[in-house]
Amino acid sequence: MDKNLFVALAIAIGAIGPAIAIGMIGASGLNAIGRNPEAAPKIQTAMILAIAFAEAVAIYALVVALIIKFV
Repeated sequence: MDKNLFVALAIAIGAIGPAIAIGMIGASGLNAIGRNPEAAPKIQTAMILAIAFAEAVAIYALVVALIIKFV
């Protein structure tokens, strides 16, 4: 099979999970801030940290796709 197909599948499958996770984290964070506006700074800090960890998984998928492409 063509190596480019595997590269495309690696990045596509590797990006679906983090995309869903970031959407859920953002929605939950905004819901929590809406319920308790006084706690917004603490919620926002935790939300941004969780989004960064979810985004790291997508970056790992990109690295794997690049390894497949160039090795």
